[in-house]
Amino acid sequence: MHYKVLIASAGLGNRLKGMTKNVNKALISVSHKPAISYIIEKFDEKIEFIIPVGYKAQTVKDYLTLAYPNRKFTFIDIDLYEGDGSGLGYTIMQCEKELQCPFIFSSNDTIVLEDIKPPLHNWMGEAQTDDNSQYRTIRSEKRNVTEICAKGADGDIKAYIGLAGINDYKEFWDAMKNGINQGSIEIGESYGLRFLINKGIEPIEFTWFDTGNIEKLNKTRAYFNKNIDANILEKEEEAIWFVDGKVIKFATDESFIKDRVKRADTLGNFIPKIENSTDNMYSYQKVKGEIFSKYPTVSTFKYFLDWMEVFWEKKELDKNQTTEFQTICMEFYKDKTYKRVKQYFAIFEQIDSEEIINGNKVPKIFDLLDKVDWKNLASGIPVRFHGDLHFENILINSEAKSPFTLLDWRQNFGGILEYGDIYYDFAKLNHGIIMSHELVDKSLFEVQHKLNTIHYDFLRKQNLVDCEYYFKEWIEKEGYDYKRVQLLTTLIYLNIAALHHYPYSLLLFYLGKNMLNEILSEK
Repeated sequence: MHYKVLIASAGLGNRLKGMTKNVNKALISVSHKPAISYIIEKFDEKIEFIIPVGYKAQTVKDYLTLAYPNRKFTFIDIDLYEGDGSGLGYTIMQCEKELQCPFIFSSNDTIVLEDIKPPLHNWMGEAQTDDNSQYRTIRSEKRNVTEICAKGADGDIKAYIGLAGINDYKEFWDAMKNGINQGSIEIGESYGLRFLINKGIEPIEFTWFDTGNIEKLNKTRAYFNKNIDANILEKEEEAIWFVDGKVIKFATDESFIKDRVKRADTLGNFIPKIENSTDNMYSYQKVKGEIFSKYPTVSTFKYFLDWMEVFWEKKELDKNQTTEFQTICMEFYKDKTYKRVKQYFAIFEQIDSEEIINGNKVPKIFDLLDKVDWKNLASGIPVRFHGDLHFENILINSEAKSPFTLLDWRQNFGGILEYGDIYYDFAKLNHGIIMSHELVDKSLFEVQHKLNTIHYDFLRKQNLVDCEYYFKEWIEKEGYDYKRVQLLTTLIYLNIAALHHYPYSLLLFYLGKNMLNEILSEK
């Protein structure tokens, strides 16, 4: 039959609090895929989707256009999606012109496991929940809905999950328009559905996952994350999504995406080929293979470092370019570190002080930073660089001609697109070998902080320890300065501490501070 699907995506998503600061609620990640994709992929590619958008509208438009170029989306811009006069019903009624046929309504925070049947007749999705108080509910008898209840109802009822098939669309639209002064704008689609009860509405039970509030979202993620492969740390201003054979990178910073796309040309076949991009996103075909972090053996690491010698192509700079590069290295290493440490203290309301860290008496962090030989650190070696080189960003290819593919490259090095310091790549590798993303993802660490006494510990796999030893040997064999790699590694921990969640932020900061003290104390 001919029908369409309406996915309401205009609202602010206030119940998710700060999680929708940068994206529409439809794009909240569940197992590295936006929630709206779980709805879309339930339907045949021939089905047209009507997507009303308001808050962060462009993020929804860009994502769906990049993710599903072969599907048809009609976007309806909602002018009134917050404040007086706004409401789900208002949003739905702006779509009436495009929905003069049977259609399925879905909220953008509903995920179900079962197939979704066409609207051959009216139906409403329901689910058994532990607590129905926060949902509208359905009362039914003999496979017919007899009442759509307001929140807080009790008795023999089930939660309405925000998913419904509307066959009698003309009656639905009449009810919605006639009910403007009776609550249809605020109540939404369930207002119109009440007027279809006499026509007959079948209740259909689903295995339902809600992503509309933080508690339910966490439970949904726990279920879908069981078989996840990649250990990708959540970031407030960035996201990586895997959908329909593609990888889509999102960032709030438009220059970040622009520079990433530009750098793709200089990195060539070492990275996936970008297919499409928008101001805040780019996409490429997912490369078949395994993430290096799943098999971090010394033998594979040796092979990788040999392969990278071709990648780390040295750049010849003239005198002026060399001076400029050293200035940029100084800003990138020294200035940014001081700034990030201050940011860390401000975010986590701490002060710089002498502390006992894992039994070691450690001076104030700014006293330690003042002892760093910044001039030596800034005398970098310009090469073609990756910029975020750790085992989660290295793919062991299963089909491609090249044995490895590099992922999620840095957008620039202090503003330079063509080259960066090879020592930064070394330090990024080293920081990931010491502290893997897996330990963070699985919370395999502890931090105890009482006054000025700190103790931290984290799990390390023996094969990663072996890789660290080999990397030291390789660095020294190739004629590089291993102490410089160690110093930059500590600075990376200190820099990223302000960017991550508590208590992982504490671990990063105190690991960096303790390591920096140990390195500076060496004779």
